[in-house]
Amino acid sequence: MLVLSDKSLQMPASPIRKLVPYADATKAKGIKVHHLNIGQPDIASPRAVLDGLKNFPLDILSYTHSEGTLAYRQALADYFTNRGIELNPDHFIATIGGSEALLFIFGIIANPGDEVIIPEPFYANYNGFTCENDVNIVPVPSTIENNFGLPSIEEFAKRITDKTRAILICNPGNPTGYVYSKEELNQLKELVLKHDIYLIADEVYAEYLYTEEEFTSILSFPELKNNAIVIDSESKRFSLCGARCGALITRNEEFLKVAMRFAQARLSPVETSQYVATLAHQNPGTYFADCRKEYLKRRDVLVQGLQQIPGVICPNPKGAFYCMVELPVDNAEKFAIWLLEDFSSNGETVMLAPGAGFYSTPGSGLKEVRLAYVLKEEDLVRSVEILKEALETYPGTIRS
Repeated sequence: MLVLSDKSLQMPASPIRKLVPYADATKAKGIKVHHLNIGQPDIASPRAVLDGLKNFPLDILSYTHSEGTLAYRQALADYFTNRGIELNPDHFIATIGGSEALLFIFGIIANPGDEVIIPEPFYANYNGFTCENDVNIVPVPSTIENNFGLPSIEEFAKRITDKTRAILICNPGNPTGYVYSKEELNQLKELVLKHDIYLIADEVYAEYLYTEEEFTSILSFPELKNNAIVIDSESKRFSLCGARCGALITRNEEFLKVAMRFAQARLSPVETSQYVATLAHQNPGTYFADCRKEYLKRRDVLVQGLQQIPGVICPNPKGAFYCMVELPVDNAEKFAIWLLEDFSSNGETVMLAPGAGFYSTPGSGLKEVRLAYVLKEEDLVRSVEILKEALETYPGTIRS
């Protein structure tokens, strides 16, 4: 008899993408859908990338070394050096996006049934990556009332068991936009050193902070030489989501040796992606500053608009380009589907990412959605108008 694995049946659907069939059906009716559900920037990739794609200098797309091209890894090392973090190319393994880096990491550090502690809500695909590796998430809940701030270090400490292999954070946070302070990272540093576990940081939004504070990478703590692992990606840094180009970064030599076996098993990362990412790093110009300025304007438009809608709770994110929002509805996923199936305003509607998928605790986030402010200001203004009108119309709106 043909069977499916237990793992495959437990694999969660992405809250970011699982409503795509509804959106496609809506578009087929001639209704415009404003995509607030996915972090796909509409800002153009750097000119060096676009020119590089048009003028790729080779006739054959070849395998690269499994750890990635030296040119790309050197470009990454130079990028981090410019941020005050001394690394060399041997500290990087190029991956097919940050996603593959996470898959490698979980496969390397954990046996089936081992545990990783993660503050929630968290990037939804952590649920999928851990499922693929039979790793259990131990959540540490944060709350919208506290702007999704880091829970106390005591909450982390009491969840550590003999099966704990790591603490995983996303900084700046996806989906919340929370930014960890150096003091908070120091507390996590002391905890992982005390228990000799890994501290994994998903730092793919490191360029996009909207505060006076400087970003602190866990790679800046020399004491964490063997404990710190960073997930890096070009997707959001240079608006290269489709290139699927990222890296696993650590100074732990033993970890890197094992990671190379995983890298060799999938042969190599993509040659063209590494080539254009190298070009972007070699000539960034004012790209980051320009993007930060634009995202800050978009954040303010979306957040301030949402905060004016009765019953909506929307903290002000300090980084990345997402906000986690509580809506006055009976069920956020039901509302998101209704928006696509049954509602439009002058031929337009919006697509949201239901918040429950960003948690591992059952029953959490049922009234929350994640919104991405990656659209032009006028589209965000219109999206807020549509949401306000929809909440006034939706049968399941909770009215105070």
